[in-house]
Amino acid sequence: MSEANNETPWGRVDEDRTVYVREGDSERVVGSFPDGTPEEALAYFTRKFADLEGQVTLLEARVARGTADASAAEVVSKLTELLVEPAAVGDIASLRARVEKLGAKTAELSEKQHAEREAARKEAIAKREAIVVEAERLAAQPEASVRWKETSQAFEQLFTDWQTSQRTGPQIPKGQADAMWKRFRTARQSFDSARRSHFAQMDANNKEVRQRKERIIAAAEALAPRGIDGIPSYRSLLDDWKAAGRASRKLDDQLWARFKAAGDVLYAAKAAEAAQTNEEYAANLAAKQEILAEAESILSVTEHTAARKQLTGIQLRWDEIGRVPREALRDIEGRLRKIEDHVKRLEDEHWQKTNPETKARSAGLRGQLEASIAELKTEIETARAKGDSRAVKDAEEKLATQESWLAAIGD
Repeated sequence: MSEANNETPWGRVDEDRTVYVREGDSERVVGSFPDGTPEEALAYFTRKFADLEGQVTLLEARVARGTADASAAEVVSKLTELLVEPAAVGDIASLRARVEKLGAKTAELSEKQHAEREAARKEAIAKREAIVVEAERLAAQPEASVRWKETSQAFEQLFTDWQTSQRTGPQIPKGQADAMWKRFRTARQSFDSARRSHFAQMDANNKEVRQRKERIIAAAEALAPRGIDGIPSYRSLLDDWKAAGRASRKLDDQLWARFKAAGDVLYAAKAAEAAQTNEEYAANLAAKQEILAEAESILSVTEHTAARKQLTGIQLRWDEIGRVPREALRDIEGRLRKIEDHVKRLEDEHWQKTNPETKARSAGLRGQLEASIAELKTEIETARAKGDSRAVKDAEEKLATQESWLAAIGD
């Protein structure tokens, strides 16, 4: 057996199969392996080192991933003890340094995990406190503003949230948990009591309102033989209906449907009468439509006297015809008004042109403009003679403006 087979950089085997590990400048006996070859002896204690290194590597990985728990500190302590004088051959100093670093890291990780647990506990307490506060808010609502179905569902959801927090969240001190649960339970019991009282009162109210409205419905149904003459009495009963109060929505809708049906009988009679009246007015509508077809030619007349004369004749005939169906009134009157507006506009324009006061003002302004235009024309000729192109341009712009003013005044 050669010397090369009896040693490694980290240890050796002597002739009697005693194995040594090198640590710095010294070496230490780690054991013997009398029944095997030197290679087997050295390999045995090298495997011992590999086992230790594997434990260190595994812990390093757990710490790096942040999955190490509180037991990590115990593992570090155990490894530190094992590496004091381990019966193994390998880079013991390096392994000790790695374990020393793990000690610092596990301490830091333990502190971080502790802080996270505390934060999670505080968050869990805050979450349950929020549940309790919301339950107390719901229970404290004025009865008039409570939406019972939605609030009941909200309480059920809060209870589910409480159970979920209790089941999946971090454990919180029992004293705090019990105190908050007592508040939540009290709030829910208070709401349940108010709800039972509310619906008991509602049942009593429904019964009373139903009796009042049943009497009103009977009175409304008794009006049917009177037809259209029963409508005033029905309207009076409608006031009684509004004053009778409200039952539950479903019951009130059922009662209203019966009351409305009684009124529909009366209004059907009124509609039949209106239909008959409209039939009588239909002939009037046709006559007025014929007049409009003739009258719309006035829109093309530009002389105010002729337009007024034609319109007056149309208006006299229009008034003699009489009423038209209500649904056609807006359209038919609007078309006539358009023609009347046209005639009025012609008369207004004529008045503006013939008004003595307006003509006097126009004559004065015309004289001023004509005098100014003559002066500007003289200025233009003088400027041209001097070769002053800028003065010519300015005067021509003023001249164009004043000539447009003069044209606007007209004759």
